[in-house]
Amino acid sequence: MCIFCDISSGKIVPADIVFENEHVIAFRDINPVAPSHVLVIPKKHIRSMHEIGGDEISLLGEMILAVQKVAEKEGILKSGYRIVTNVGADAGQTVDHLHWHVIGGRKLGWEF
Repeated sequence: MCIFCDISSGKIVPADIVFENEHVIAFRDINPVAPSHVLVIPKKHIRSMHEIGGDEISLLGEMILAVQKVAEKEGILKSGYRIVTNVGADAGQTVDHLHWHVIGGRKLGWEF
């Protein structure tokens, strides 16, 4: 079972939801690395960016619009933010469900 599917379906509550529409949900990361750290996920289960096909192109657009809404709601639109996705275990992907980290609220370096 996928924890992100459980969050998006409401089986796991309470998630601190920042944004939601018919296709996408955004919620705060439980282990934030910055003052603002929100995960944007599609409600449809897709394992990673590597599995995006032609049918999901419009869904990626929905995710981009969700990132913009999150940045606006979090007050990081003008100061700047980072969007990160990890693909596979070597990159640090720990949940096999496509998700974008929206990180901001402080000066960000490139520490990994």
